[in-house]
Amino acid sequence: CLPLGLESGDIEKLDGIIERNRPLRKGAHLFEMGDDFHNIYVVKTGTVKTYTQNPDGTEQVVGFHLPGEVMGLGGLEQKRYGCSAKALETTAVCEVPFKQLEDLTTSIPNLQHQMFRLMSKEISRDTSLMVLLGKSTAEERLAAFLLSLSSRFYHRGFSSTDFNLSMSRQEIGSYLGLALETVSRLFTHFQEEKILLVNRKHVEILNMDGLYDLLSNQSSCLEKLRIQS
Repeated sequence: CLPLGLESGDIEKLDGIIERNRPLRKGAHLFEMGDDFHNIYVVKTGTVKTYTQNPDGTEQVVGFHLPGEVMGLGGLEQKRYGCSAKALETTAVCEVPFKQLEDLTTSIPNLQHQMFRLMSKEISRDTSLMVLLGKSTAEERLAAFLLSLSSRFYHRGFSSTDFNLSMSRQEIGSYLGLALETVSRLFTHFQEEKILLVNRKHVEILNMDGLYDLLSNQSSCLEKLRIQS
């Protein structure tokens, strides 16, 4: 459940504290904003979105989490979760009690180092997105989003060019700071340009270089999104 480089014996110790609950149905919450922080979670199968609530009652999507990705670490500082997490499809997660995980780091020295690496990776990805959203066009934002998904699927052993989007166009727009109409228009435009083949939620990337070219002015972002085996 945790993508950590540990020895087999240490993996067994870690595995001993992990709880595997029954799968979440689409729309079910894993935790809600303000809930007490006790656990971190790792997506095993499916997809989870994290979001906050705007003053007008609308959702602000802050992340989409794929298999192998960790959620909940942000609740450590305030001892409360700062966002809500909801399953976008039938989803299985691994629940890791943080106190027990913390105790394990005293007997598994490499575990703490690996956890720091995970946290650093999350921070780096969030920072890159903030930089991108601050100074990019709508086309660049959607291209970066698709390339990010492509890279994340690739590094988890899935296809980098053929995948389903479990999130709605509205949710993508919320995440990227774009109107629903803009997201829909861009998907149509990318399809007309033969960059994508779109069939409802199924997306096939036909021209990966075409997506990279859209980010040619965003060199720092592009470097992080480019697939490297």
